[in-house]
Amino acid sequence: MTLKKTRLWVLLAAFAAVPAYAQNIAVVNGTPIPTARANALVGQLVQQGQKDSPQLQAAVREELINREILMQEANRRGIAMRPDVKAQLAVAQQTVVLRALIEDFVKTHAPTDAEIKARYDELVKQAGGGKELHLHHILVEDEAQAKDLIAKIKAGASFEDLAKEYSKDPGSGKNGGDLDWSSPQAYVPEFGAAAQKLKKGEVTPEPVKTQFGWHIIRLDDSRETPPPPLEQVKPQIAQQIQQEKLQSYEEGLRQKAVVK
Repeated sequence: MTLKKTRLWVLLAAFAAVPAYAQNIAVVNGTPIPTARANALVGQLVQQGQKDSPQLQAAVREELINREILMQEANRRGIAMRPDVKAQLAVAQQTVVLRALIEDFVKTHAPTDAEIKARYDELVKQAGGGKELHLHHILVEDEAQAKDLIAKIKAGASFEDLAKEYSKDPGSGKNGGDLDWSSPQAYVPEFGAAAQKLKKGEVTPEPVKTQFGWHIIRLDDSRETPPPPLEQVKPQIAQQIQQEKLQSYEEGLRQKAVVK
């Protein structure tokens, strides 16, 4: 073989080795660790909030090398052949495959802007316009005391002073019973229903019993609350529609399946 041919073979051999090296990040005891495996692990870490960097990739390389060394030892000891390990491996494999199936479905069945707008309009219509109430209340342990306080308020006593002195609500009592603005639905049903019956400045004529005790409620004011703009709730609505589509897909497959 001439010198020219020898150099040619060396160049060809070096060229052929480049792709093989690029496909693996390391070779441990003759077993290659594919670059694709490292990329997959880096991708998972990035999704969890870590930043892709040379340092992260180096750490992943070391981690995979350690895993390969331990895996080879586990195989040497026959760990992978144990029935309990085989069962867990089957579950893990199924989980990975099903996750990929769901990801594919989600990518190809993303909600359209028209679907999201239609759902938004439906939700706004169902809500029927929101309302917030500004309330004060006094919470006591027995009905008799609540009635006595109502009588004092009717006689001209300060609602706020009585709340500071007698209310058992640690949050609002020190503030004169002030509950600030909130939706009636934010309270327990009995409380919310009683509050909605009041007119501005009115106090409940009778104590309102809830699981917390006996309440005296005063309505200070009310206001209509417009629905949030579509762009603000669009991600939540899209997620809801997507979940419904996925559930329908799963139910359709179940109906077609032959289960004995």
